[in-house]
Amino acid sequence: MAPRDQGSFRDPASTAARLTFVACERDHGGGLDAARARWGGAVEDWIDLSTGINPEPYPLPTFTDRDWTALPDRDARQALEHAARRFWNVPDGAAVLAAPGASALIARIPALLPAGSVDIPGPTYNEHAAAFTAAGWTLAEGAADARVLVHPNNPDGRRWSAADASAPLTVIDESFCDVAPEISLMSLAARPGTIVLRSFGKFWGLAGLRLGFAMGDPNLLARLAGMLGPWPVAGPALRVGAAALADPDWAARTRGRLAADAAQLDGLLAPHGTCVGGTDLYRLFDVGDAAAMQDRLARHRIWSRVFPYSTGWLRLGLPPRDGWERLERTLA
Repeated sequence: MAPRDQGSFRDPASTAARLTFVACERDHGGGLDAARARWGGAVEDWIDLSTGINPEPYPLPTFTDRDWTALPDRDARQALEHAARRFWNVPDGAAVLAAPGASALIARIPALLPAGSVDIPGPTYNEHAAAFTAAGWTLAEGAADARVLVHPNNPDGRRWSAADASAPLTVIDESFCDVAPEISLMSLAARPGTIVLRSFGKFWGLAGLRLGFAMGDPNLLARLAGMLGPWPVAGPALRVGAAALADPDWAARTRGRLAADAAQLDGLLAPHGTCVGGTDLYRLFDVGDAAAMQDRLARHRIWSRVFPYSTGWLRLGLPPRDGWERLERTLA
């Protein structure tokens, strides 16, 4: 299923959700500790489908002792950033910055400019609104001093276009775009005032590595680099990231597998609800009573994602190879 474009977005929860989602408590996927406290079981008993993390991660390379014991050196960081530039086709005139996770960049971006108004079309990933409001920015709709576009959007998979990226400060969060590189807006990274974000934890399946990237306006990225301080990326992450981003064959095979798995997930959920969006790393379903469906799955140690602004939406990631049979039995 292709991500939806902006015009086809429909929020089945309520028309007020776009305005009120940012007021909800920060909520994310994961949180198996809370699930276990309610439904029991050891961590190993659970299949966590609450995140959009690839269940078959990039294979780790062989590490050296220096990866763990030495301060990360400049050559290794530059090698990683050069690999990122090539893999994502970052345009000339745009800078590349590696960071300890995309969330570290999201938290610091609002401090790049004096606080003003920011448009964050939602519902969407709520860390952007949390970061901007914490820095004194005012949430607005339409024309604003800054705009954040999550592309494709989390959780519904909406797409955006270059015409939507027109604010003086434009942040394009492409954390899930590696499943569909043809829709990327990376070409806009050379525009003044533009920052494109990429996450390494989603498509590559290595969320614990804490690696993310910003591509864009060199002046803004130089300030971001100063905020992160020296050695922001750990030695092991430098090695893994450089190897993965130099392996386009793995990426191509993985896209094919994820697309097939996402279609299989659609088939399993079809009798239980309507697919209202998503990407090849997760699907968003309107199941009517999301809390009841989450409870049903959790009783079989399958963790899912519900949203505080919708009673009907349930988001599921892709199961690992040995998890499909349990999911099918539970739904049957």
